[in-house]
Amino acid sequence: MKTHRISSNLTLFFKFFLPIFWVVFFGAFTVAVFAYDYEYYGNIPGKAMRWGTFLFYAGGVTLIVMTLWRLKRVETGADFFYITDYFRHRKYPFTGVAKLTETNLFLFKIVNIHFNAAGTFGKRIFFIASGQSYRKFLNEHPELEAAWMEEES
Repeated sequence: MKTHRISSNLTLFFKFFLPIFWVVFFGAFTVAVFAYDYEYYGNIPGKAMRWGTFLFYAGGVTLIVMTLWRLKRVETGADFFYITDYFRHRKYPFTGVAKLTETNLFLFKIVNIHFNAAGTFGKRIFFIASGQSYRKFLNEHPELEAAWMEEES
């Protein structure tokens, strides 16, 4: 059984490296701002700096959890999608897919797979599409593309 990856190689970078780097770097910065009880940080009052830093950090972590950590790696076989979050691997039949939606973000194409029923990863997963591999998959399965495709901007 041969599979073809249709998600980007950058998935690993966006799912793990960038969030871990961001959480550690800005977490250490936030701890440092709270550890040094200065009255002013440059021209910024200490209390405002501490709350601003905390809100920036909490907002960033929330954004990462709601977006980057939900990314999946997607491969295709003859009749199945093979989806992984790098810890769990699941196989979903093409017949279980309700639709695909694409969103173009300048350099990236985000693809949402909407399933007919919820599975291990929920009723909808999303991934960053590998431009050539993803397009090749759709060209090889025109009947699936016609049944599934719905474009967003």
